[in-house]
Amino acid sequence: MTINEKQDELIEEFEFLSDWMDKYEHIIEEAKELPEMDPAFKQDKYIIKGCQSKVWLYPEFKEGKLYFQADSDAIISKGLVGLIVRVLSGFTPQEIKDADLYFIDKIGLKEHLSPTRSNGLLAMVKQIKLYAIALSSANKVQQ
Repeated sequence: MTINEKQDELIEEFEFLSDWMDKYEHIIEEAKELPEMDPAFKQDKYIIKGCQSKVWLYPEFKEGKLYFQADSDAIISKGLVGLIVRVLSGFTPQEIKDADLYFIDKIGLKEHLSPTRSNGLLAMVKQIKLYAIALSSANKVQQ
């Protein structure tokens, strides 16, 4: 499944939800389904700067692909990072770097989140892209 197919799947899930209370419930469910993060990765160096709550994002590069573990001390933030990890985890750094994350607008996250949560969401995306750029650059140097 491609990044765009994963985004389309998410958009479809949210289309069935009629109001924003239901959508928030879905985000909370996403948080509950996020795999448990290894406590060893809950270090300051993996905290996403720009989030009001604590959000940890740990990148792991294996077999040419980037995988993420994530967690947060706030349930909505955990759900939001869960959505992003669900869409971007398991792809090459180049695919992640080039991805256009249209699902954020299509499901209405930017307009329905508070400004601080919206900023946090953008910080999550930015951090994942930075990891992808760094690994992409490192791979070019090694080749």
